[in-house]
Amino acid sequence: MSISNGVARVVRQDDGAHVGVFGAHTVRTAFQPIFAFGPGGLAIVAYEGLARPFRDDEQLTPGAFFAAVPGSARLNVETMTRTAHLLNAGVWLDPSVAVFVNFDPSLFDEISVADAALRDMRHVLQQAGIDPRRVVCEVTEQKSPSEAALYRFVQALKVHGFRIAIDDYGSANSDINRVKGLKPDIVKFDAQWITRLMETGPGFALLASMVASFSEQGIETVFEGIEEPWQLELAEKAGASMVQGFVLARPEIVPAVFRSAPGAAAASAAPLAALAEGPVPAAEPRAHARARPFGRRSRAPQSETP
Repeated sequence: MSISNGVARVVRQDDGAHVGVFGAHTVRTAFQPIFAFGPGGLAIVAYEGLARPFRDDEQLTPGAFFAAVPGSARLNVETMTRTAHLLNAGVWLDPSVAVFVNFDPSLFDEISVADAALRDMRHVLQQAGIDPRRVVCEVTEQKSPSEAALYRFVQALKVHGFRIAIDDYGSANSDINRVKGLKPDIVKFDAQWITRLMETGPGFALLASMVASFSEQGIETVFEGIEEPWQLELAEKAGASMVQGFVLARPEIVPAVFRSAPGAAAASAAPLAALAEGPVPAAEPRAHARARPFGRRSRAPQSETP
């Protein structure tokens, strides 16, 4: 099976981690856990793959790196990054957890591009030993030059067993028609948007209503950018299926925190009440505000670029 230039740019380093190489840049994988609410507390059910670019030994912000990538190379770089995430997931993550990877709809302007992306995914998953049912393909809220090509691609992903998520719902480019058209399995709510809604009673009521509406359609929800215990409490009260954010765990670059258990980074669980005393496993300690029903945030939530 032929592979694309993006897949070919991924190499395995001596430490066992797969990295993407683009010019003078090396792009490493960071995984951030996604937790689900359950009877026993919060449990890790998935990880999101996030890009961590370096130039020599200097780490760059993902936004700065991707902004500097020429338009002609953007598809290859996105494919490279996603490939590294999946290969690392095959080595370092527990087989029972899902893996979230991103697709930028603005790159799917032709059916041939979508077909090539699907071929790449099948090749990489075979190499990584990952069942497609573990993979959640996040479609970001960017506009697509060809909605028809995007919808066809998403349908093909579903046929091959992949799950679909719409990312950053509630951002400026959000479109409820895309949700209706793509019929995703999961909707990830934009971090800044849900934080604004949590600041007031009416806003929280609207948020809970939307979660209930999606649930009635069989769509799970993820609240991103959860940074404070009071936000976590409101996420549970709103009925969110899953949560992700610094109050729970920060992204960790492979293989730093996975070195002790290659192939089996075990899922963990913790009672919700325990989060009042500290995060579950976080790379850096954070000061937490007292839990409260509603309240204004001190700063915008941290965002991540996969």
